[in-house]
Formats: sequence, structure tokens, C-alpha cells
Amino acid sequence: MSWWFGRICYASGLFLDIPPVTQGNMFGFLNCNKPVGFSSRDLVNVVQGRLRGRKVKVGHCGTLDPLASGVLVIGVGPAAKLVPFVHETSKTYRATFRLGAESPTGDLEHEPTVYPDHPIPTPGALSSACDALTGTIEQIPPAYSAIKVNGKRAYKMAREGMDVAMPTRTVQVDAIEILAYDYPDLQLMITCGTGTYIRTLGMDVAKAVGTVAVMTSLVRTRVGEFSISDAASVPQLRDQELTSLLLPAAKGVSHLPRLTVSPDDCQRLSNGLCLDDRQPETTGAVVSDPAHVAAITPAGHLKAILVQKRSRWCPKRVFPD
Repeated sequence: MSWWFGRICYASGLFLDIPPVTQGNMFGFLNCNKPVGFSSRDLVNVVQGRLRGRKVKVGHCGTLDPLASGVLVIGVGPAAKLVPFVHETSKTYRATFRLGAESPTGDLEHEPTVYPDHPIPTPGALSSACDALTGTIEQIPPAYSAIKVNGKRAYKMAREGMDVAMPTRTVQVDAIEILAYDYPDLQLMITCGTGTYIRTLGMDVAKAVGTVAVMTSLVRTRVGEFSISDAASVPQLRDQELTSLLLPAAKGVSHLPRLTVSPDDCQRLSNGLCLDDRQPETTGAVVSDPAHVAAITPAGHLKAILVQKRSRWCPKRVFPD
């Protein structure tokens, strides 16, 4: 299905003619597999269509362009307030680039220009370029992006023919692995932090070996603990009971240090009271002074997000039992 066709269908209400959710505690995350041709907003519309008539908030974690597919995590109910924490987690992408070609947008939204006289990079040169672009790096986002420059979306100015001076940003790239290379096609697996532009990363790899590149496909295969192998398809989101697809809210904050809280602790947090100082558990690297801590019950339920105040752990967000 093409992007424009999907937009017409949503505007006409065709995709909203689906049974609403009528019961269940809506607090958690939906791990969705966004198809090519859908915008992130389109997928949120499917979920909101199931929730029509109910006052349930919905928020998605990290936009995917219509030309991209893969994991789009949607917070439902109180979990919509946890979207900023999901943004903190690392993400993995499978991206394919065509070397020796470029377009104004860096992808196939515009017809690419091919340069047959450009050099053909060796696998070793590409591997070295990938290694050089891992770690904490400086990146210049594409002009065709949703970043605001002087209060206006960059892509809107670019489409108006304006020259857009994009600000440099610091991003974290954990790994770039070459999955396949058959010139001119290069497939990469990229693990990175939030805010990384994958098409720009591929273009920077190409630049390092003396050529250019255009991204031909992009699949997000993981966001934190949410994997594409477990993601729900659009037909599942439309037809199945959403409560059966809802994942625990604690899954979205598994990267945070945690405190295991008793029933008495939960009651104090529900009343807006702080907990005595105690050492949080960590799942990865030890954080000496964490900004936020997840309060988790022995059953694995997320009770609250805590911040430290005067050597006590105080509730920032409290969630229903």
C-alpha cells in the first residue's frame, strides 16, 4: 500500500471501521510492526480507533518515516507518560544503501542521481569507515528532517527551496556491522542511541570511502527490550483484543535502576510520600547518581518513577496498582 493511499484511507475513516476495546486495564506498551506506507501517526490512529469512546492517552516512542518499517512502541494509558524514558534506550536498525547515488532527501523519496564514475569501495575500506563512525560522534542531520530551525521544520524550508543550515548534534553509535555488500548495495546493522539519523550515517560511511550513498530501505528491529520478532502487525492491532497485546509498563523502563517496593511502600507512594534512602539495583553499568529510578513490586509491576530528594526517593510519576 502506498503512503498516499494510506493517508486517503485514514482521512475517509476506512481504517477506523474496527471494533473498539471495551474492557481491560489499559496501562502498558504495544510493540507494533509499522509497515512501509504508514506514517507513525497512521499506526497511532489504528490504536486510537480501537479506544474510541474511552479517555485513554496514547503516545508513540520514536517516529519512523513512511518509507521505513519496523518497531514502533506505543504507550497506552498512564504508560504514555513513560515515552521519554523509552527514548533513552538504544535502538537497532537494518539499513540498505546504494553507493554511487544520492538524492536531496538521502532516500528514495526523490529520484536519485547515479554517478557511474565514482570509485568502488573495497570491503576493508567500508569496514574501516564503519569503525571510525562508532562511539560518540558529531552528526549533521539532513535538511529534510523534522528538526526545527529558527522555529520552523527543516523539511518544510527545504521543500520551499530554502538553504537550511542544520546544527551539528552529538549522537552515540554503539556498533555498525556490514551484513552484506554487493556493489552498489550495502546493508548495515546499526545499534545507536536516540537522535541518530541512519541515512546520514550511511552517507557519512560513503563519504569516508570517496563516494555518496542513498538509503533504499530501513527496518527498525529493536527499541530497548522491544523486538521486531514479537511485534504486532496492523491486522492484529485492528482485530485482536488490545489488552492481549499489551506489554507490562516495566518493560519500557528496564534500563533504569530499580527499587523493589513492598505493599507499604506502594501505599506511601500513592499518597505522594517519599521512601527512605536505599541502594537501587542496576541491570547494567553501575550508576552512582541516577536521575530516575523505577519502583517495581515483587510481581514485576511498575509502581512509580522516583527521583532523589534530600537522600530520600520521592515519587515523580505514580501508576495504578
